[in-house]
Amino acid sequence: VQLQACGGGLVQAGGSLRLSCPASGGRFSLYTAGWFRQAPGKEREFVAVNSWGGGISSFADSVKGRFTIQRDSAKNTVHLQMNSLKPEDTAAYYCAATRSRFSTGYYPNRNRFDYWGQGTLVTVSS
Repeated sequence: VQLQACGGGLVQAGGSLRLSCPASGGRFSLYTAGWFRQAPGKEREFVAVNSWGGGISSFADSVKGRFTIQRDSAKNTVHLQMNSLKPEDTAAYYCAATRSRFSTGYYPNRNRFDYWGQGTLVTVSS
């Protein structure tokens, strides 16, 4: 499956953005979707995951309550809705997919994902 993250941009603190990750070459509904981010000079870190088959989403503590994952099966796309953005959310955001499924509350390592989109840059100004 091929992924292509998009929707990044410049936003003021407190604002919102919705990132999109359309998939081709496979049904995204049969893949677990993950979002990761990488700030300059830092390691790529887990943000959110939603397992296929109706799994409940899990979120990193730093974004819990502000970010949500939405699936649009008709468009074969997964969205990351980001609200109440903070300057520390500034990073390149990557979507990823795997056929594995994870328990709620489990934060999968990036190595658990087989397919990656290119990053989309999110910049939050203070």
